[in-house]
Amino acid sequence: MKSWHQMTWEEVAQLPPQGKDAAILPVGATEQHGPHMGCGMDAEIAFHLCREVSQETNIVTLPTLPYGCSIGHSKRWPGTIALQPKTLIDVVKDIGDWVYASGFKKLFIINSHATNYAPLRCALEMLRAEHDDLMVALINSFEVSERVREVHFQEGDDWHANDAETSLMLALKPDMVDKEKMINVDDPDRTIDCVFSHPVNRTSTNGVTGKPSVASEEKGQRLFDWMVNDLSAVVNKGMKEQPPLSYSYFERINFEKID
Repeated sequence: MKSWHQMTWEEVAQLPPQGKDAAILPVGATEQHGPHMGCGMDAEIAFHLCREVSQETNIVTLPTLPYGCSIGHSKRWPGTIALQPKTLIDVVKDIGDWVYASGFKKLFIINSHATNYAPLRCALEMLRAEHDDLMVALINSFEVSERVREVHFQEGDDWHANDAETSLMLALKPDMVDKEKMINVDDPDRTIDCVFSHPVNRTSTNGVTGKPSVASEEKGQRLFDWMVNDLSAVVNKGMKEQPPLSYSYFERINFEKID
């Protein structure tokens, strides 16, 4: 299926009457990913993953959002272009409103940057409160299944530009990885036992948290295949889902009818 931005308005309009009333929104980020990897890595992951899932599930993909809530990376390293949480909330809320106006009743938000989650969850809350018949799902690409999560978190709870992400880029966009630099930029997780959440300038010496030195194209391709298969399964399951109860968000309970 063509992506949303490749379609004419007539082609978009024909999807809901055909029962294709779901859309996927890939959300990435533009931020430093260490000395060895391009700043647009998160957006690339979101784009490639959702494109493949679209082909597997026959659900239209919206244009990738390349900016996210990356303010935690600080201004120590050039390259990061971050949105404030409230800005990301508003942007995704607006996108959801217009998707709904085009007749779509299911929206899958696929997030590839960890600290996007909180504002994206706020946007989800606003969308489902305003549109009674719109169902919204928020899924982190790196936690779509237990096996995918295990690979991403194998070096620690705090990770960035690590083995998993570098391997994914070696498989998907090798021109975004400097193979010579990746072997000398490993940096450990320094957040173990921390009570507070610290910005990256206080947890990493070079923007990396993890071991990109052990990354490989083979590992990246295997991980990406898992992500495509497991996310496709979640999306297909969601397409069959109905709300557990049919009560309207806007209709108050009638106490006079309660025995």
